Amino acid sequence: MRKIKFGQSDLEISPISFGGNVFGWTLDEKKSFEILDAMTESGINFIDTADTYSTWVPGNQGGESEIIIGKWLKHRRNRKDMVIATKLGGDMGNGKKGLSPHYVEEAVEASLRRLGTDYIDLYQTHYDDPDTPVADTMEALDRLVKAGKVRYIGASNLTAERIEASNQYAEDNNLAPYISLQPLYNLYDREKLEKEYLPLIEKSSLAVMPYYALASGFLSGKYRAEEDLKKSQRGGGMSKYLNERGWAILKAMDEVSAEINAPLAQIAIAWQLHKSYITAPIASATSDAQVKNLAAAAFLKLSTDQMDKLDKASAIS
Repeated sequence: MRKIKFGQSDLEISPISFGGNVFGWTLDEKKSFEILDAMTESGINFIDTADTYSTWVPGNQGGESEIIIGKWLKHRRNRKDMVIATKLGGDMGNGKKGLSPHYVEEAVEASLRRLGTDYIDLYQTHYDDPDTPVADTMEALDRLVKAGKVRYIGASNLTAERIEASNQYAEDNNLAPYISLQPLYNLYDREKLEKEYLPLIEKSSLAVMPYYALASGFLSGKYRAEEDLKKSQRGGGMSKYLNERGWAILKAMDEVSAEINAPLAQIAIAWQLHKSYITAPIASATSDAQVKNLAAAAFLKLSTDQMDKLDKASAIS
């Protein structure tokens, strides 16, 4: 798989980012290793995770995904070949959350320990912390960059205004800026990125790696009715897509699929990659076949007419 430049950095990444939320959740350690091996064999070198993956699983404390990735990196001895992105700021329990300087230092050390590495390629603020001034957070993150613990920083669920204020402070004080954005974006969920973030993305030349690229699996086409949701542990998150707009999107995808003989999951990711402002969509897989499907999406070509059809079916008001 070809490598592309990650925004304003010296990182070379695959145009697909593998979502690490499945490690320690739907996949145990053994199966996670198998999927990670399949991922690298398919040419994907970019893994996105977070310290909170997977606190929502009964019995988990958070950090399970990072621990599995760390063990795999150690066993495969391939740290230098991989680009690892993780996040901080989400609720880890016992008051461990936020973006205060003290917690930034605590959180990065915990992630480094779990990942078994001495540096993180891309360290992202997962959620905003309105109680901490952007100045405090950006200065704390800059110290991590200067110490070599973090190469670059990015933002996920912060507002465009908050990211812009953070980067303005960084510019004014010669600090490391956010170079990337990780927003919700897919054929169904278009509004926030296109209406709120796009001007900032273009102004600041942010790399964009959207999460839920497959809308929790809905855009794979496997879930078209309520009874289908029982097929997956993630089914609960897809019920919101079962409506007229969702079915219209699937219909358009079905038509494109028939024209080019490609599965819907590939079409959903290829649609994003045909957008000039998208760098590397994030998607997960739980089988070798799904991994190959994701990797193949990077090479799928959609015609102007096919893009128009998908754009119209998923148009926002």
